[in-house]
Amino acid sequence: MVVQVKPNTSHSGKTMDGTQQKVEANILLLGAENVGKSALTVRFLTRRFIGEYGDIESIYNHNDKIGGREISFNIWDSLYPQNCETTESITEKHLQWADGLILVYSICDRSSFDVVRQQVHRIKQAKKTSGVSPIIIVGNKRDLQHRRTVSSEEGRLLALSADCGFFEISAAETYHGVLLVFHQLFDLIREARALKKGGIKGIVRSVSAVFGRKRAE
Repeated sequence: MVVQVKPNTSHSGKTMDGTQQKVEANILLLGAENVGKSALTVRFLTRRFIGEYGDIESIYNHNDKIGGREISFNIWDSLYPQNCETTESITEKHLQWADGLILVYSICDRSSFDVVRQQVHRIKQAKKTSGVSPIIIVGNKRDLQHRRTVSSEEGRLLALSADCGFFEISAAETYHGVLLVFHQLFDLIREARALKKGGIKGIVRSVSAVFGRKRAE
């Protein structure tokens, strides 16, 4: 079972123009250690589940097709530094690079949920002026219900309060849930790009109207 909450959006990403050129999307994965970020990434890339990983930070490329359109995913599986402040784990370089972010915690580890809460706050503060890239919060390890310390409701409430998407999944048990996370984030990225493009066009139209009026006078 996959638990999902979508953030508020003004229109569906499916209303984008019909051009079929390949689209790139930079996805940044954040979260504490041992929450399953790498397992989530590799599950999406290969459909296989691998449970054990070393301390390796990697950027992967993966080509996919969504709605008949070729998508090139660049996925930065970031490393959470030991003995550091949560805010130090997210740099300006991270935020400038990412088109969308996936913040992962383990439903069995309350401290990892607290890390995600602080990371959401840090991202929102850092991007106040330039706009926040779409974020999806993922509660992983849903297969370990007997060890749960973070309820589904807490995850939903955090996502709703920050206007983020939310999924609760098991990367170990199902590929489909992982696929939904990445595809939903791409839809949000596509929508954000459309809104930004529309905003720029609106500004250009306003400026043209002002100067056009002045010439007429």
